[in-house]
Amino acid sequence: MAVVGEPVEATLDNTTSKTDTSASAALQPKKVFMRTYGCQMNVYDSDRMTDVLGPEGFTTTENMEDADLVILNTCHIREKAAEKVYSELGRIRKVKEERARQGKEMMIGVAGCVAQAEGEEISRRAPIVDLVIGPQSYHQLPKLLKTARDGTKVVETEFDIDAKFKHLSERAARPPLKRAPSAFLTVQEGCDKFCTFCVVPYTRGAEVSRSVEQIVTEAEQMAVAGVREITLLGQNVNGWHGAGPDGNSWGLGRLLYRLSEIDGLDRLRYTTSHPRDMDDELIQAHRDLKTLMPYLHLPVQSGSDSILASMNRKHTRDEYFRLIDRIREAAPDIALSCDFIVGFPGETDQDFQDTMNLIRRVEFGSAFSFKYSQRPGTPGALMDNQVDEDIKSARLAELQELVAQQQTAFNASRINMTFGVLFERKGRMPGQIVGKSPWLQPVQVDASEDLIGTIQPVEILEIGRNSLFGQLKPGHHDVVGQ
Repeated sequence: MAVVGEPVEATLDNTTSKTDTSASAALQPKKVFMRTYGCQMNVYDSDRMTDVLGPEGFTTTENMEDADLVILNTCHIREKAAEKVYSELGRIRKVKEERARQGKEMMIGVAGCVAQAEGEEISRRAPIVDLVIGPQSYHQLPKLLKTARDGTKVVETEFDIDAKFKHLSERAARPPLKRAPSAFLTVQEGCDKFCTFCVVPYTRGAEVSRSVEQIVTEAEQMAVAGVREITLLGQNVNGWHGAGPDGNSWGLGRLLYRLSEIDGLDRLRYTTSHPRDMDDELIQAHRDLKTLMPYLHLPVQSGSDSILASMNRKHTRDEYFRLIDRIREAAPDIALSCDFIVGFPGETDQDFQDTMNLIRRVEFGSAFSFKYSQRPGTPGALMDNQVDEDIKSARLAELQELVAQQQTAFNASRINMTFGVLFERKGRMPGQIVGKSPWLQPVQVDASEDLIGTIQPVEILEIGRNSLFGQLKPGHHDVVGQ
């Protein structure tokens, strides 16, 4: 799976875990501290883990020292990911020891892709860990937690994605709770592409797609709960092929047409995509659907045909160019985002310049770029001609400078435009609220908090490094974004 952004660390907000059950009130209140690393899929999984813990009497806390349960939901994409987890566990151990001196319990869990990759090794190297949970097993968290509390170390890393999807469907059938205006919805997990730099096929398994009925039911419940924008998630989301109500297999384009019919659901997005799976129907959806936002994250990783072949990407730079031309013909105002890896084994100066030329040719609104790092168990880690670290760093700096120039130019092109902004939260400054443009840029406006959860027309007046700044335009026609 291409990482959508720099792996980030996020502590879940208390609003994600409130569960309206009479059983919760009867239980002794407990607190869970959830730390999430990595992509949107992990954020979604952390939310669902918090959901299943709600009926067990847990509420979330942003203070680890107050937590009865600490869960690290980990990412294995970046270099030395496992070592960073062990380092964090060393810090948590001190907190657990201090709570023990106060007569308080603290259980510790490691979830996500590092848990899947390391398994029993985590329990061996970090005895303070009570349970290790792979990304397909979080729906079993209450049962596993009980086992761990009884004194048995738990390592659950089986690939039972069908059971996970069944759990998501059962959860969607419950009465909806109030939700934030923007939310993620997993439609597909796993990957069959086996890019030589990537661990996802080994930590998330083969591609599996949820059915249309499961996805639509959950999306409808989200809309009833106040969600205005849904981002469909998958390691290879445009490879989704789910069972449709007509008995046929649907593609992502057809699913988007169906989701666009849901009342109250005003915006749709999806991530992360692979160039090989951008079919005609999906491109047509970008042309036809006002609810499908004019933004597409479509990783290419390299602009060199020889490196693309070595990465096992199964497309060429020319095929990528032709695909971009088709997408822009269908949706001229679309903003393109991308992932790039510099310093892949064997990358020459000319290979790198091919990547730079691709960036100049396509012109991206944003991009995420990384130095290649060897992931244990992947073919790339065993390749000859590993690139010197200093060369990687120099190439990355040059590439990021070019991308930053393109991002600034794209943001500047929004000045004096008026478009719909979905407001999601309070800003850092008093009286400020922050929303999201159709092109996924943060937009900051001085306005009432009462507008959070609504889509309002905003005229852009200036830009910052990553954000747009504007003013409300009451009564102005919302040309994009409803």
